[in-house]
Amino acid sequence: MYTPQKPLGQLLKEMELVTEGQIQEALAIQREKGGALGRILVDLGYVTEEEMLLALGAQVGMEVVNLDEIEVPREVAAKVSPTMAKVYKIIPIKFENNCLTVAMADPLNVSVLDDLRFMLNCEVQGAVSNEDAVNKALERYYAGQTETVDDILKEMTNAAEATVGASEMMTDKDGKKVIDISSLEQMASAAPVIKLLNLILLQAIKDQASDVHFEPFETEFKVRYRVDGVLYEMMPPPLHLAIALISRIKVMSNLDISEVRMPQDGRIMLAIGGKPVDLRVSTLPTMFGESVVMRILDRSVVSLNLDNIGLREEELGLVKRLVDLPNGIIIVTGPTGSGKTTTLYSALNYVNDIQWKIITTEDPVEYDLDGIIQCQINEEVGLTYQACLRAILRQDPDILLVGEIRDLETAEIAIEASLTGHMVFTTLHTNDAPSTVTRLLDIGIETFLIAATLEAIVAQRLVRKICLKCKEQYEPEEEVIMELGLTMDDVAGKNFCFGRGCPACNNTGYKGRMAIFEIMLATTKVKELVMERASTDKMRMLAREQGMRTLRESGMLGIFDGATSIEEIVRETISVS
Repeated sequence: MYTPQKPLGQLLKEMELVTEGQIQEALAIQREKGGALGRILVDLGYVTEEEMLLALGAQVGMEVVNLDEIEVPREVAAKVSPTMAKVYKIIPIKFENNCLTVAMADPLNVSVLDDLRFMLNCEVQGAVSNEDAVNKALERYYAGQTETVDDILKEMTNAAEATVGASEMMTDKDGKKVIDISSLEQMASAAPVIKLLNLILLQAIKDQASDVHFEPFETEFKVRYRVDGVLYEMMPPPLHLAIALISRIKVMSNLDISEVRMPQDGRIMLAIGGKPVDLRVSTLPTMFGESVVMRILDRSVVSLNLDNIGLREEELGLVKRLVDLPNGIIIVTGPTGSGKTTTLYSALNYVNDIQWKIITTEDPVEYDLDGIIQCQINEEVGLTYQACLRAILRQDPDILLVGEIRDLETAEIAIEASLTGHMVFTTLHTNDAPSTVTRLLDIGIETFLIAATLEAIVAQRLVRKICLKCKEQYEPEEEVIMELGLTMDDVAGKNFCFGRGCPACNNTGYKGRMAIFEIMLATTKVKELVMERASTDKMRMLAREQGMRTLRESGMLGIFDGATSIEEIVRETISVS
């Protein structure tokens, strides 16, 4: 019979290590800032690391080990590969009777033990340690050891269970080749397949990739990942492993592995390298198999804070004043992958307070925000933006986030919400701020409604930042300056930098990205032009007269700051005369 674990706080009280008041103080900090309750209690000085380990051990029924006092035999350490040890944050400590005991940095993550049983083909039991001790032991036993994709591919090539050949195929009554489902499940559970996928994901997360692409072609199987908006190719696995790898991804994301003719979407929650990572999975049938893209949502590399998204000081003050308004619509615009969601989430985080009811409707919900009610659009069951918004307006909200204005009906409901005293944040796909008004008119929104509700439009782009470790100053050629629409006189005394390329940036010269902004306020004069259905050029001219900085001008400030390069700004923005 299953016995539920006692809460950690209750255990600590029973052991007379903390008081109820101390637990409530730690829980208040946890609600505000997040984090593990045990770590908060240790940081507050109410319990020691050793006492916390004892309590964790009692909670999960595992022995507590001190890795500093244990000498792990070389043959036991060799049972677990360096990649596996680093991904799962474990140290093997003994192997007896076909049972491997591993010290875990996170003893509450019992799925680690299931994965290890799969991959090592032996019984695995856990022991309690702490993260610092495990990290030190990883350095001690696995320093300098790496396992490459090549190593695993050799192992997979030799592993009979991971080979997908003609024998795995069956023929249906029409004579068509189909794959046996039991074979797919067996391949997806093969230890080398699990190990290879873990290594690919670990490499992608280490390089702070935003997406991983698995692409089957007629004669090869490509694996690429996107870093700072640019795709890089990894060592391609053999073509015959495509089905095994893609099946593994589908199993992990609870998708139907037998369905290969229709697109599917799923989600995987993982802890990789000790960090929680959310993976959004999308499959697409192609001529040569299923193409899979995994979007990596790693909150540790995204700062949902208005102060950190790249706004200049005067822009930051302006945006904070805008998001504090009692009602109206603020539109963030730009192409896919321009950072619109991060900007909107940062704005919501800024206004997130116990006195406000904040509801979002998104497709998909990309990050979980504490204290904010988030609704996932599901058109298959009829939960469209329109249906969701109508229901949300009956939930007494103060602030709304509409993931995207796609059609007239969605736009009208957002406007209705704004007119009835709500603050509405939303996105639209346009090239710049002034053309957003034209797009709203094209959708079919009346001019007086736009003029009554619109407060500001923020256009943005993401540009790569020059790597700080290999940044150098240089004097650009006149032709390069002319690409920015400037003359040599315009840039006299200005500094220009580029990245020479180094191991820290994978020899690209760039590391990380920054946003550049174009903020158009819906002033009285701008609203008069909206009522007149004025052209985009006329609206842009007026906005610039009133102080709007274009995307190209924002980018040039980034160049002169030495943060980005001329090539990036020319690639991402257009010159506006």
